[in-house]
Amino acid sequence: MRPQLVRIAGIGIAILLAAGVISCRKTGNGTLNKEMDLPPKPEPRGYVCYRTGGVITVDGKLGEPGWITAPWTEYFVDIEGQGKPVPRFNTRAKMLWDSANLYIAAELEEPHLWARLKRRDTVIFYDPDFEVFIDPDGDTHGYYELEVNALGTAWDLLLPKPYRDGGPAIDSWDVQGLQVGISLQGTLNDPTDIDQGWTVEIGLPWEVLNEYAGDAKSPGPGDQWRINFSRVEWRTLINGESYTKEINPATGKPYPEDNWVWSPQGRINIHMPEMWGYVQFSQLVSGTDREMFIPDPDLDTKWALRMIYYRQISYQSQYQTFAKKIKALGLTPEDFPSSSAFPQLQATDRTFEAWIPQAGSSTPWSIRENGKLLRRQSGGK
Repeated sequence: MRPQLVRIAGIGIAILLAAGVISCRKTGNGTLNKEMDLPPKPEPRGYVCYRTGGVITVDGKLGEPGWITAPWTEYFVDIEGQGKPVPRFNTRAKMLWDSANLYIAAELEEPHLWARLKRRDTVIFYDPDFEVFIDPDGDTHGYYELEVNALGTAWDLLLPKPYRDGGPAIDSWDVQGLQVGISLQGTLNDPTDIDQGWTVEIGLPWEVLNEYAGDAKSPGPGDQWRINFSRVEWRTLINGESYTKEINPATGKPYPEDNWVWSPQGRINIHMPEMWGYVQFSQLVSGTDREMFIPDPDLDTKWALRMIYYRQISYQSQYQTFAKKIKALGLTPEDFPSSSAFPQLQATDRTFEAWIPQAGSSTPWSIRENGKLLRRQSGGK
C-alpha cells in the first residue's frame, strides 16, 4: 500500500513506534526494558504447490483437473492471529505452477458482492479485494504485491524494501502478461439478493517474478518462496439499491476494514515479510501423489536476528545511536535458540550488523540496519 494512505500496512517505523506497534521502555542506563512489545514469533503456514499437468485457462472457474485435485490452504484468519475473532466469511486459496506461470486461485464467501473500481492501479482495497504478496528469495526486501477486486481490476506494485525500511512502492510497475479471471457466484452490485461469493484466478509469469528471485530463475523442485494472501472486507449497509460503507458514529468515517490472511502476521501490518507463509514447489503433477512440506530449518535463527533488528530500531529511535552490545537491547541467551551460538553484534552510531555463527561449513545468517536478511560471507563482507 502507498505510505500516504496511512494504513498500518504502509507506515514508517517512526509512526509505528508512536502508535505503540513497536514500543519499548528505556531505563536509566541506556538499555531497553526486556518487556518491550515485540511481534509474536512467527508460525508460518506452508503449502506444497504441484505442477498443472495440462493447460490452465485463467477464467476463474477452476475446472481443469489440476485445480480440482490441488489442495486448498487453511481458511484465512484475522491478520493478528490468535485471540482475534474468526472472520465472518470463509476464504481459502490454492496454487499450481508450470514452466510459464505461477497460478493462484482463491474462493471468497460473500453474501453481498460489490465492487466499483475499474481502472488499473487505483487503490483497490477501497473495494473488498483479494491480495497476493510474494518474496521470492525470502530476504524481506524485493517483493511483489497484487490486489484484485470482484470486477477483475488489478493493482500491482513492486516494493524494493518494506515501508518500515524506507521503501516506496513502485505502482507504475506492471506485471507484463498478468492474467486475471473472475467467476461470480451471485450478482454484482445488486443488494436485492443474497450471493454466495466469488472466485479469483491469477496467472503470474515467471519472467516477471524472477526479477527478485535471487539467482534469476524459476523455482525448481523443493525450492521455497515466501508468500501470503490477504482479503480486505468492509462493513457495509444496504442503502436503497446500492451498498454503502457503514459509518462509525464516533468518527464520522467508515469503520476500518477487516484484514483476513492465510498466514497470520501478529500485527495489523501485511508488510512484514518475515511473518509470511512458505510455498514449496513440487515436480509432481497435481493429483498424482502427495509431497510433504518441509519447515524452514533456519526459522529460529532468522527470528533471533529479526528480534535484534526490531530492538535496534527502537534503541536508535530513543538514543540516536545503535546499541553496541546485545545486552543493551534487553536480550539474553534465553531469548535465542539453544541450538545455535549466541549472536554477534558490530555497530556504529549509524549502522549495525548482527549474525549467529553456524557450526561446520554452513554460512551464517546476518541482518543489518536496513532490515535485509542475508547470508553473511566470511569476514562479514
